[in-house]
Amino acid sequence: MQKDTQYDFSSFVTVSREQKSFGEMLQDIRSYVDEAPAYNYRVIVGTDSEGYGEVVYATAVVVHRVGNGARAYICKNRIYTPHRVLRDKIYNESMLSLALAQKLVPFLADMLGKEFVQSNFAIHSDIGNSGDTREMIKEVIGMVTGYGFQVEIKPESYAASSVADRFVVPPKKTISLAV
Repeated sequence: MQKDTQYDFSSFVTVSREQKSFGEMLQDIRSYVDEAPAYNYRVIVGTDSEGYGEVVYATAVVVHRVGNGARAYICKNRIYTPHRVLRDKIYNESMLSLALAQKLVPFLADMLGKEFVQSNFAIHSDIGNSGDTREMIKEVIGMVTGYGFQVEIKPESYAASSVADRFVVPPKKTISLAV
């Protein structure tokens, strides 16, 4: 795997647009779990991207309090992709998710226990049985599981296809109807 030194996981933003460092995100995760320990939790990492050329990649860390909400933290990276090759974008999305997961898991294991991480941590991939990405399902699943992580694809991969997607898609222009 490529070293995560080419990726910047030092700064995150929450859905409410608060800036957090990697350490502050970890403290938030710990506080969130500690405030309601009776719930089941899942921690998911997923990446989505937009554009070609200098591609913006948004990687989301979602802490899902099952049945009672979630917290999300998003980190952006820009990677130059010279050609319009979907396979390259999906590969980069997968590698960003894997790199952040490998950085995150040791801290989560210390905070929440190895057993928690083994059964409640997953990577969401922005691929599915519909569309052009269906041809990459086996290789992406093989790559992610080869690193020892659970993987989910569309329609279950909300961390990539919904949460991260919100941070790479340019906002739609609003039209004023005032006369």
